[in-house]
Amino acid sequence: MAEKLETELSHKIKKLNIFTKRLITTRLVGRYRSRVKGKGLEFSNYREYTLEDDSNLIDWKASIRVNEPIIKEFVEERNLEVFFLIDVSSSMVFGSTKKLKNEYVTELVATLTYSVLRVGDSVGYCFFSDKIFNLNPPSHNKKLFYIISSSLLNPDIYGGTYDFELALKKITRLLKKNTILIIISDFIGLKKGWEDYLKKAAYKFDTIGIMVRDPRDKELPEDSDMILISDPYTNEKMILDPNINVRQRYKHYVENQEKEIESIFTESRASFLKLTTDKEFFVPIINFFKRRQKWSQ
Repeated sequence: MAEKLETELSHKIKKLNIFTKRLITTRLVGRYRSRVKGKGLEFSNYREYTLEDDSNLIDWKASIRVNEPIIKEFVEERNLEVFFLIDVSSSMVFGSTKKLKNEYVTELVATLTYSVLRVGDSVGYCFFSDKIFNLNPPSHNKKLFYIISSSLLNPDIYGGTYDFELALKKITRLLKKNTILIIISDFIGLKKGWEDYLKKAAYKFDTIGIMVRDPRDKELPEDSDMILISDPYTNEKMILDPNINVRQRYKHYVENQEKEIESIFTESRASFLKLTTDKEFFVPIINFFKRRQKWSQ
């Protein structure tokens, strides 16, 4: 798995550069933290307006003087801390597409880490399953892109059951107020009462939940007479006949579960994004940060 992931990551480096450049040119850099108030903006310069810019940024008085649309550029006060809380439990080592969920998450975290570090903010991270480990406080260290990527490439970190509440409880005590907390998980195995821990975290931090699921987490296959289902945490197995009624009930159950999780994040004043491993994350991530910017205005 490590060699495969290393190949995928090296192939995506070009996309990382394109992704980050696009964040900058569309003024999306920093929007992952748009809900944090009190950060200053200092005028830097004027530049020519492009189709990728928000038309609301046009300085019409200055544009009339030079006879072309121009916008003001601002330098942001950047001293934010971004912290990734990453699920490495057994259910993340699953995939029905060309990528396992943990492979997909590795690329996602590497991309976001690269972008955050490039604009001058700090990055920290830790992994969790039924315990929390590899805790690294936020840092400006440019090598963090490689450190976190290589850590996620290590197959030995994966496994164990899922204790989301324990992870939130420890993180809430350790991180500074107003840290950008980005939780990446499939959110499979949640226990009763997890909402209370999320609300406490969301009160202290600008919290973002990113759900990463495989298509088979959401829907049973249609082209199979009998399928073997295994519990990722207990290893218990059962054979299931995926007839139309069973598939519909399963799909309906998962849809309701995902809606409930998203609703709890929203009620806690936290942001939420759903991703599936059969689709690239670049466009959904960019659109997600655009929406966050609108919410903050």
